[in-house]
Amino acid sequence: MSDIERVRVVKCPSCAGDSIYASTNPYRPFCCARCKNHDLGAWANEEHRLPEPSPPDDMDLPPVH
Repeated sequence: MSDIERVRVVKCPSCAGDSIYASTNPYRPFCCARCKNHDLGAWANEEHRLPEPSPPDDMDLPPVH
């Protein structure tokens, strides 16, 4: 393999524009600092959330009054 790193272009998760996914892009997978910070702000404002695990079907839950 040569010393030249292969450059891969991916879709920026924030703006859907082209983003270079390589060590030369410090914001990867984002295309720029603005998109990276926008995504970080969305997580900080709880606009993005990980789903809560649902209880197993056979688990006995207390009755709801």
